[in-house]
Amino acid sequence: MMFYKNRVAQFLSFSLVASLLLGGLLSVGARAQQQQEPSTNRPRRTDQSPQTTPGPKPSPKKDDDVTLQSDEVVRVETNLTNILFTAVDKQKRFITSLKQEDIHVTEDGQPQEIFTFTRQTDLPLSIAILVDTSGSEERTLPIEKSAASSFVDAVLRPDKDEAAVVSFTGEATLELGLTGSASRVRRALDQVQFVPPSGYVGGGVVVGTPPISGTNQGIAGSTAIWDAIWVTSDEILAQTSDKTRRAIILLTDGQDTSSHKHMDDAIDRALKSDAVIYAIGIGDEYYDGVNKSALRKISERTGGRAFFPNNELDLRAAFEEIQLELRSQYLVAYSPTNKSKDGSFRHVQIEVVNPELRKQNLRLTYRQGYFAKSGK
Repeated sequence: MMFYKNRVAQFLSFSLVASLLLGGLLSVGARAQQQQEPSTNRPRRTDQSPQTTPGPKPSPKKDDDVTLQSDEVVRVETNLTNILFTAVDKQKRFITSLKQEDIHVTEDGQPQEIFTFTRQTDLPLSIAILVDTSGSEERTLPIEKSAASSFVDAVLRPDKDEAAVVSFTGEATLELGLTGSASRVRRALDQVQFVPPSGYVGGGVVVGTPPISGTNQGIAGSTAIWDAIWVTSDEILAQTSDKTRRAIILLTDGQDTSSHKHMDDAIDRALKSDAVIYAIGIGDEYYDGVNKSALRKISERTGGRAFFPNNELDLRAAFEEIQLELRSQYLVAYSPTNKSKDGSFRHVQIEVVNPELRKQNLRLTYRQGYFAKSGK
């Protein structure tokens, strides 16, 4: 009997110990499981994905698609032809309310689809002021410099616009490179002086045909207008940002006597540089007068205008009109139907098609064409 009781006691003792051990193991296991499972309330780092629902990796194909689309945008923008133009009525007032449907654009006679039509009143300006210092300008040079200085003060905005000063007789001299400082431009204009040529006697001029080599000294009696326009377009304005409005203000009588370049060469170089020419025909009445036809041609072909002031008041008014025109333009952009990159000249025509506006006989001013790109 005693043996039976002892066996029962041993069995109960063993069962109690086993229960305690099993309970401890279950408790430890439960705690371990709780530590392994992340809490839904714990913040997750943004650079890690949830373990339960990993996000899909980007598809390489989609990346390629994005690259192609980006390339296509660049290609379209590069192939667009941009033309700036102004519109004035009979009273020479600028028209600022035109809409895209009011105009029609053709290139070499073929209609073009307009991609962009917008007013441009705040474009950065890159302006080169070309001053003829030959004998025919001796008497008018002081008022030319004064009017040009006033123009610079009115139009040049610091940190946005820039201007350069070039004087020329038989060759061009860079008086001041492009700068946004109006005071520096004024000083450069003030320093432009008439340099009498050898043989000059109170109004006489000895005309020569020297090569273009660097300085006006000794050849001041000759006048190389087309050379000055060509070199200014090529070496000054062509180097500026494509986002600027490039313009040449030309102060001369238009009587070229010694250029190595022809007038058409100067026009073509200005067109390739996307530079518009505003010619102010002024000179001494005792000389050959002003070559109005030549100055009109170089201005109109490049999208500018020619002015022929009779006095200082007219001269200042001409500068004011140029200033207004530079700030009152429209931009029309299209992708040419002719995709050939053959370097050929493309003739552009913009006309008003709105019947009501046509009755007003608006005058549109713009460059008459451009040179297509060459190569592939």
